[in-house]
Amino acid sequence: MFETYPDIITINHLMEMLHIGKTSAYSLLQSNQIRHVKVGKKYVIPKTAVLSFVGGMCYTDDQIIDGRLHLVMKGDTVQ
Repeated sequence: MFETYPDIITINHLMEMLHIGKTSAYSLLQSNQIRHVKVGKKYVIPKTAVLSFVGGMCYTDDQIIDGRLHLVMKGDTVQ
């Protein structure tokens, strides 16, 4: 999984890998759901941290709506 990505990835890589937007990517990092190191203003993200995050995801039936998975992030409001 993710063989084409380097061992250290950027925010843009993270967005591509998880098919998410910039706000969601930063939210995952700022909430420490994905391990990273901040160097100056840049985030340094080990690819293995993304693999661990994806591997640790659990889904329940109520997260699958109309055949699509809807992830709820910590702190999100569910309506």
